[in-house]
Amino acid sequence: MGYLIVWILFSVAATLVQWGFHSAGLLSSETMRATPLLGGILLTLAGIYQFTRLKYVCLSNCRTPLSFLTTEWREGTKGALILGLRHGLYCLGCCWQLMLLLFVAGVMNLLWVALIAGCVLVEKAAPAGHWVSQAIGLIAVGCGVLYLVR
Repeated sequence: MGYLIVWILFSVAATLVQWGFHSAGLLSSETMRATPLLGGILLTLAGIYQFTRLKYVCLSNCRTPLSFLTTEWREGTKGALILGLRHGLYCLGCCWQLMLLLFVAGVMNLLWVALIAGCVLVEKAAPAGHWVSQAIGLIAVGCGVLYLVR
């Protein structure tokens, strides 16, 4: 339940951000796609985050849920809730910036959703996930800079 609470709260926050971007004229009404300026900023910031210590700590704790459960186990309902909240926060910590990139190509763009989901999966499941994460960061920063220069 704790894990679910974390992702529900993130979803509510993302919806509020979407409304804010839309109200400020930073999202296209038809495609829910960010303006080039906002898209460039989001891509660049997401790429930079891929190199932070926080991203690495969150990714390492989210990568192996079974290991996390066995080392962080707590007894009782309250303990289970806390365990779920902590694991959910680690998973959110390694994915939130990539999720916000949905604003770049359009919130309802299924190809973009699949691409981001694939990146998250490879980061978490591949043996060289840390290196994949850094490659994603380089690509995001490069694309972000190109958006900003255009």
